[in-house]
Amino acid sequence: MALKLLVTVKRVEDPESKIRVKPDGSGIVTDGVNYKLNPFDEIAVEEALRLRETHGGEVVVASIGGERSQTEIRAALAMGADRGVLVRHEGPLDPVVVSAILAKVFEQERPDLVLMGKQSIDDDQNQVGQWLAARLGLPQATFASKKESLESEAEQKKLPGLRLAASGTALQVVREVDGGVETLEVDLPAVVTVDLRLNKPRFASLPGIMKAKKKELKDVPAASLGVDLTPRVVVRKLSEPPRRQGGVKVADVEELWKRLHEEAKVL
Repeated sequence: MALKLLVTVKRVEDPESKIRVKPDGSGIVTDGVNYKLNPFDEIAVEEALRLRETHGGEVVVASIGGERSQTEIRAALAMGADRGVLVRHEGPLDPVVVSAILAKVFEQERPDLVLMGKQSIDDDQNQVGQWLAARLGLPQATFASKKESLESEAEQKKLPGLRLAASGTALQVVREVDGGVETLEVDLPAVVTVDLRLNKPRFASLPGIMKAKKKELKDVPAASLGVDLTPRVVVRKLSEPPRRQGGVKVADVEELWKRLHEEAKVL
């Protein structure tokens, strides 16, 4: 069964960059900050490519942001995705509004499966996938991982961790839970968010990078979707964490216990 796969990608700050908060606390200083494709979303792109290579179909990559968000879409296209959709919006967003926008993209594309990173590394909210599934009334599976299999290591690097059921109308998902893993079967279409251990994303090849420049990238103004773009959650102020204080050397166990009890108040 050929699958149409919709994968969401987000432009995030590179964690290797030095992040500084503006003096007024209104945001971060963006000068000198590098950006990249959210690592969890990169895993979602890789999984979509493996599913397409196994079952056939199409991989559509969608992102929300300004002109520069095209870079992350092109990165996914260079990996092998077929085409991209950029919902152009420059202002702040929250998970509620993002899910509303993606619901409109889903209605336009009508994919068999939506794959998303479980969270973005800039705010770590882990909410959009759940909101999207609720809006669309679709089955969902979160924190998709990969179980040990009998295939060789070389085969495992190529095979998808998500498996179509024999019927071809449902998807088997191994997901991480507190006690280990569990396997779910969700009817398609569905929304699945992926975790780090699902796969290892491929590197984009030079031919892939060249081809990505010619692949379709549809530009959709967010205002044209009929969605209220007003965030429900507003960040009033950012502040840096307190600087770590130097350690204190204690004379004996009794002094250690006293400091932990009376000063740190952890005992």
